[in-house]
Amino acid sequence: MEAQKVDMFIMANGKFFESHYVGQIRDRLMQLDDSKWLVIQTLQFKDPTTILIVSLLAGSLGIDRFMIGDTGMGVGKLLTCGGFGIWAIIDWFMIMGATRDKNMQKLQLYL
Repeated sequence: MEAQKVDMFIMANGKFFESHYVGQIRDRLMQLDDSKWLVIQTLQFKDPTTILIVSLLAGSLGIDRFMIGDTGMGVGKLLTCGGFGIWAIIDWFMIMGATRDKNMQKLQLYL
């Protein structure tokens, strides 16, 4: 894989991943063959900032967890009104990291 393509991908999508994973992602992309590159480029990642805003506005309904694919946790938050508000507040601090972890899991399926 061309280093220029990989660097452009990292620059465009770096905010979707934890910073300590960026080097690992770059190395794995450099080893990737061209047939998988098209699939990698079409992946849609969740924006952690958008998920945080949703969490602040409707986190007690579990919508933030549903958006990142944590259906079980979303149902739990919905049925308990965000863990009686406590779980919703904790998620304000944790949801961006959870979103980045989900993005990394999605990328690893194709690497």
